[in-house]
Amino acid sequence: MAALLDILFVLPAMLIAITVHEYSHGRVADMLGDPTPRMSGRLTLNPIKHLDVLGSLMIIIAHFGWAKPVPVNSRYFKDPKRDMLLVGVAGPIANFVTAVIFSFPVRFGLLGSNIILKGIFLYIVMINIALGIFNLIPVPPLDGSHILQAFLPPSAMPAFRWFQQYGIIILFLVLFVFRGAFSAIIGPIMNLFMNLLLPGSAWQ
Repeated sequence: MAALLDILFVLPAMLIAITVHEYSHGRVADMLGDPTPRMSGRLTLNPIKHLDVLGSLMIIIAHFGWAKPVPVNSRYFKDPKRDMLLVGVAGPIANFVTAVIFSFPVRFGLLGSNIILKGIFLYIVMINIALGIFNLIPVPPLDGSHILQAFLPPSAMPAFRWFQQYGIIILFLVLFVFRGAFSAIIGPIMNLFMNLLLPGSAWQ
């Protein structure tokens, strides 16, 4: 029963988080002149369009997953370096905004005594914060790497391209080999955001 409730809380929260994240990437790219997300059918809040098969299975099994990245072609941008930065930050910002929106009903008691609904809203807040923070890590293919790239001098680009080739390996090492150190860094940041949105014991 506890496992079923856990899935009931996690699934809608993850679907909302990855959908608003990927949609925001595509929307900002479209606004900056890149038709690629629109042409690929990714300018939608329909989660099915954003789901990755393996990433979806991981959501159910490990409560952590991923979506299909929204395709973006920087050749359409007037200022590729600046515009890729804007596209990159759009996803995490959308997650933080979503967390703020869903925190209000919990914080101000608008959900009454409905434990299941409160649980779903809490997970939406937590997972959106976690996804937003996680994607700001400056390791390819995460959004933080695009932000880092925007501030690098041209002389550093060869090293950055090498970094991009092995980014996924570095990311998995961080997540699985150095998981304790990673949690020790991310945990306090996560707690800070949660305490700002839901002060007291509302989320504990």
